[in-house]
Amino acid sequence: MAEQKPNPAPRPNQGLRRSTTHSGVIHVRTYQSGQYVLIGNHLAQHHALSLTAIGLAAHILSVPEGTLVDIRSLTLRFPEGRDRIAVALRELEEHGYLRRVREHTREGRLVTRTYAHHLPCTQPPKAASASGAVRPRAVPSPAVHAADEVQEPSPEGDQPAERPADVPVEPPAPAESGASDVPVPEPQPEPEPGPRHEEAADLLSGLRRTDERLTLSARDVNRLAPSVVAWLERGAGPAAVHRTLTADLPLALKHPAGVIAYRLRELLPPPLPPAPAAPRVTVAEGVRRPDPFQDCGGCERVFRSAEPGRCRDCRYGAREGDGIACAA
Repeated sequence: MAEQKPNPAPRPNQGLRRSTTHSGVIHVRTYQSGQYVLIGNHLAQHHALSLTAIGLAAHILSVPEGTLVDIRSLTLRFPEGRDRIAVALRELEEHGYLRRVREHTREGRLVTRTYAHHLPCTQPPKAASASGAVRPRAVPSPAVHAADEVQEPSPEGDQPAERPADVPVEPPAPAESGASDVPVPEPQPEPEPGPRHEEAADLLSGLRRTDERLTLSARDVNRLAPSVVAWLERGAGPAAVHRTLTADLPLALKHPAGVIAYRLRELLPPPLPPAPAAPRVTVAEGVRRPDPFQDCGGCERVFRSAEPGRCRDCRYGAREGDGIACAA
């Protein structure tokens, strides 16, 4: 009799694997050839960022370099509104995943470049150099997304340009004894805030009466007060400004000062047109004006007449008296 061989054990399913956990997520991993982006757990599992900010950071890191990632472009791309996207971008800036810097291009235009960092950067951006361009910092594996071409930093850095050797150097003129030729201007005192500034500060401080989430610090109130003054100077009343700043607020309001600053800047009304001039009252042709008032010389009553004299009662009464005297 031939020897019986047992059947081989069936191979497990390669798509799904057994897990020892009773609950929670189970990862189903699939090989992807180039269609992926590397995101660190420090970003994907960030404890302080919102889900909107984490998702927006993943999108920014996945798009090609040079893609527009401003608020208007992201609003057209995603269903979230401008306020939520603006708040998410501000969160990424505060935690070092995003830097928006104003720079000058080679043509002299002023553009806003957005630097997306794969690792959070805690150092503030450097100040602009003498040429007006801001040199980007060297960080580990940054992904740069800019609306215009990135200006290459010069290898010399911010060192001053060398002077040609054939240009003579004029020695400084000796100072004359006595008064200086150029008077030194005295420092001007800072202007005191006017009544409009106080009214704007009171309006901003009182927003928390409508919504407790709109509690602002004294620094934010002083910073936003000039924007409110601009609204008041353009004819907007305090009630209209209050309604604009408190209506339709997002549910997750983490940065009230940023939302208020955005609304004051983007929803600023235009200046009021000049008031129309009052129409001139003209006398139509053929319409006779009434006679002026005159004082009667007999009874001292006031009557209308073109010339001074006596009123009608005095004139007719004098004539009747003359007739009676003649009949007698």
